[in-house]
Formats: sequence, C-alpha cells, structure tokens
Amino acid sequence: MEFFQYDFIQRALLAGLITGIVCPLIGSFVVVRRQSLIGDGLGHIAFAGVTGGYMVGLYPVVGALILTIAGAVGIELVRRRHTAFADMGLAIFFYAGAAMAIIFSTMTRMPSTGLLSFLFGSIITVSLTDVITIGGAGTLVLLIVYFLFDKLMLMSLDEDIANVAGINTGMINMLFSILTALVVVVGMTIVGILLVSALMIVPVATAHLLRVGFKATMGWAVFFSMLSVLVGLTSSFYLDIAPGGTIVMTAILLYILMTIIRQCIAFKERRKE
Repeated sequence: MEFFQYDFIQRALLAGLITGIVCPLIGSFVVVRRQSLIGDGLGHIAFAGVTGGYMVGLYPVVGALILTIAGAVGIELVRRRHTAFADMGLAIFFYAGAAMAIIFSTMTRMPSTGLLSFLFGSIITVSLTDVITIGGAGTLVLLIVYFLFDKLMLMSLDEDIANVAGINTGMINMLFSILTALVVVVGMTIVGILLVSALMIVPVATAHLLRVGFKATMGWAVFFSMLSVLVGLTSSFYLDIAPGGTIVMTAILLYILMTIIRQCIAFKERRKE
C-alpha cells in the first residue's frame, strides 16, 4: 500500500487510467479503419505544436492541441480528395509535423527537460489541473463515442453503406479526426508523443487475438490498456525506470502473452482433430 500513499502517484494513476480508457476506445475504430499510424503522424504534429507554442508564448499543451486539431482536419480533407491514396495525406502531414518540430525546436529556447517530458511522457509530474483537464477531455470522448457508436462502427466497417444509410459521413469523419487529435494530446502527457500511438493500438491488437465481437473487443482493449497502466506505473515506481516506456512495454508483453496463449489453444485444437 506504500505505492498509493503518495499524492503524485494517486494523480498519476488517475490520469493514466483515464488515458487508458480513451486511447483504446478511439484506437478500436482507428484499427478497423486501417489508420493505425495516424497516432504517430498526429504525434509529430503535436510535438511541433509544443515547440511552436512555447516559441510564441503559449502553454505548450495548448499549442499542441491547436496544431494537432488543425493537422487532423487537414489529414481528413486530404483523405477526401485522394480516397484511393488515404495514406498519402497522412504521410505528408507526418513529415510536415516532423519538419516543423525540428525547425521550432532549434528556434526556441525551451529547456531540454521540458522537451523530453513531452517526448517520453511525464506522468509522475501530473498536477491536479492536468488531471481535471484529462478528465474533462476523457469525458467528452466517452460521450461522443457513446452517442455516435453505431454510426462510427458502420462507417469504420463500410463507409459506402453508411452513406447509403443516410449518415453524414463527412461531418462524423471530421469529428472523429478531431477526437483522435484530442486523445493524442491527452496521451502525450502520460506516455509521451513517441509512445501515445502504441497505447491506442497495442491493447486493441491484443484484444483482437480473443476473436470476439466489436463491442467485446473494445471492452477487452480498454481492460488491457488499464492493466498496462496499472502494472507499468507500479513497476516503474519500484524499479525506478521511465513510466511511459514501462507502460507501453507492459502492453506489448501482454500482446506477446496473449499470442502465446492463442497459439497453445490452436495447437490443442489441432491435436484433438
């Protein structure tokens, strides 16, 4: 129980669990839409927003949010114009974000410790204000996913059928892109820009190994994500290692473990035949 006696651990755990819920929720749709690398692309744009915001006197997280949402909107607009080459738009914004991040980081005098905290996460230094902000953003994501779940699922599976069904796919796709940007910025505080995409994708990949329905897969993905946060944060505390990397490595180890279990089950079934 020593682990839970510290205020900073309580804040970190609460913020981490909220992030552990919203990342795989959005990630479940991202995987089905075959946009698994969008988190990396938006992450590079977020880093450009951090450095650019600091350069012009904005709070770095605000700068990251503004530029990441703008990037998400841009990616969606390019995707609409080049439907057959959707990944091309993502790549363009991916490289643009990386280039701007390099330029802004050389122009600003932001302390290296600050840059590293955004790159690799700083869950231990999360303040009460950060927790409230993350909680508010998480609540917004949960509400939108709850009310638009059926439409988002149908659009992710087949956008043409969604169009025929009368769904305003243009508006919902844009809203989903903005939600993804919001989740990237939220996750940036916990596991860092370089790892936030992993928390969106790896728990979902682990849940897919169970071969259950979409809703059940989403539920299991949230479970694996929250377990990764809890085990990763606890391990990092006692081993004195980086929390962000530990959380993501825990998620990857869970994926490997589930893969082994799945292979063992398949092997036993083949032997019975």
